[in-house]
Amino acid sequence: ASEGRALTTQPKVFGIGFQKTGTTTLKFALYALGYEVKGGGFELVPELRKGNLRPAFDVVDAFDAFEDHPWPNLFKELDAYAPGAKFVLTVRDEESWIKSVVNHFGFVPDVMQKYTYGVGFPAGYEDVFLDRYRAHNAEVRAYFADRPGDLLELNLFEDASWDALCDFLGKEIPKDPIPHHNKGSYGKGKEVLRAAAGALIRSVRR
Repeated sequence: ASEGRALTTQPKVFGIGFQKTGTTTLKFALYALGYEVKGGGFELVPELRKGNLRPAFDVVDAFDAFEDHPWPNLFKELDAYAPGAKFVLTVRDEESWIKSVVNHFGFVPDVMQKYTYGVGFPAGYEDVFLDRYRAHNAEVRAYFADRPGDLLELNLFEDASWDALCDFLGKEIPKDPIPHHNKGSYGKGKEVLRAAAGALIRSVRR
């Protein structure tokens, strides 16, 4: 059984933007709006790889809202499982997105990155990550093209106000500003190291 408890019978809310698009900010915004939120679930990956969605659906039953992977990977299945759900696609400028992804994940293999992108880390595989990011966003837009009331595309880096999110979810706008969390740290040494590693990996790939 999953920990957590769904607080309401209102429609589920799924954040289906990729990591480093403001997903943590979305999580705390949803908390502020009264949702019980579940973040990522790397522990679900082994069963998802087998095609077993039951553990993921058990988690869905236990919470009101969701963000981070693997939820974006499963948006079609979640749409079928939770009729009436709302979906929020967080996005950001591609150049700043891939820089943030490399800064955050570097060159250490990660099970969720492997599951999402087919490669365990972004340094040296920026093209692979960008292609997957673009394809996901395009697929989401196409899937919901005739259902605008079910999808909100949100760029929190350009507009970090409550207006669009609260209007979409039918919530009153809180008095406090939308909370911004998990800003990346761009230390020069870290950036140089990951740039060098990326260059080496790219040369090996060629």
